[in-house]
Amino acid sequence: MTKPLLTLYLAAPRGFCAGVDRAIKIVELALEKWGAPVYVRHEIVHNRYVVDELRGKGAVFVEELDECPADRPVIFSAHGVPRAIPAEAERRNMVYVDATCPLVSKVHIEAERHYANGLQMVMIGHAGHPETLGTMGQLPEGEVILVETVDDVASIAPRDPTRLAFITQTTLSVDDTADIVAALQARFPSIVGPHKEDICYATTNRQEAVKRIAPVIDALLVIGAPNSSNSKRLVEVGRAAGCGYAQLVQRADEIDWRALGDIRSIGLTAGASAPEVLVNEVIDAFRDRFDVTVEMVETAIETVNFKVPRVLRKASA
Repeated sequence: MTKPLLTLYLAAPRGFCAGVDRAIKIVELALEKWGAPVYVRHEIVHNRYVVDELRGKGAVFVEELDECPADRPVIFSAHGVPRAIPAEAERRNMVYVDATCPLVSKVHIEAERHYANGLQMVMIGHAGHPETLGTMGQLPEGEVILVETVDDVASIAPRDPTRLAFITQTTLSVDDTADIVAALQARFPSIVGPHKEDICYATTNRQEAVKRIAPVIDALLVIGAPNSSNSKRLVEVGRAAGCGYAQLVQRADEIDWRALGDIRSIGLTAGASAPEVLVNEVIDAFRDRFDVTVEMVETAIETVNFKVPRVLRKASA
C-alpha cells in the first residue's frame, strides 16, 4: 500500500539550550565525583525522559530540601531556587551545587540591584512556576508583585508608582510579554526595565522558528513536557502565527493521529528541555505512516555554552 506524501518542516533551533545542557551535565558530573545517590531538588529540567535517564544513573529527585539527607550532595534545578534554600543547605552543612541557568541568575541579580536602589519589583511570569518562585524568593516578601496578563497590570497596587522596575520569567511568549511591558509602561511611565531583555535567547529563537513555519503547515507538533513553560509557549505561538492545529506531546506514543487527519504538511519542534532522541523518535513514527520529506527551517545558529560550577570542573577534565 502506498503511503500518503507528507512534508515535515523541522524547526531549528529546537531542543536543548545551553542552560539545560549545563544542568544535565552538572548532575552527571556530581554522580561521577561523589557517586550515587546524588539528590536533586525539583526536576533538574522539565522533561520526564531526561529525569528518568538521570534517575537510572543514581539521581534522586525530591521536591523539598528536608527530603535530602545532610550527608549527600544536593543539586538545585536549572529553574533557580529562593534564597532561603541554599541558606538552609548551609545551615545543615550540606554539599550543594546550584544548576540555575546563568540567564535566570542574571534576572536574580537584576532584581537584587533594583531592590538595593529602593525600587519595588514587578515580575512578569506564571504563578507557581519554579522559576517564578525562585526569582521572587530572592527578595523579601512583598517586594515583588507578580503579573501574568495585561489585565493584571490595571489591578496592581505598588507602594510607590514612581519607584518601580520590572523583570520577566525567561521562558515567556515574546509577543505576549511585549504587550504586558507596554501596559506597564503606559500605567507607570517611570518604570525601569532590564538592560537586556530577560526572555532568553533560546526561548526567542525557538519561537521565531515556529513563527516561520506556522503559515505553511497543516499542523504543528511540539515535543515537550506539560509542565514546561517554554514548550507550552511554542504551542501558543504556533496557533497565534496561523497554524490551525498545534499539539504538545512528550513522546511519539502520545501523538493524536486521528486529530491530525489527512494532513499533507506538519511542523515539528522541541522545547528547550527535550532531547534530540525524542525528535528522531517522532520523525520515525511519521515515516511509519507517511512518505516523509524533511525540510529543515533554520532561523538562527546557537553557539552559547555555559561552564559548569568550579567544584565539578576537575571531574569534567
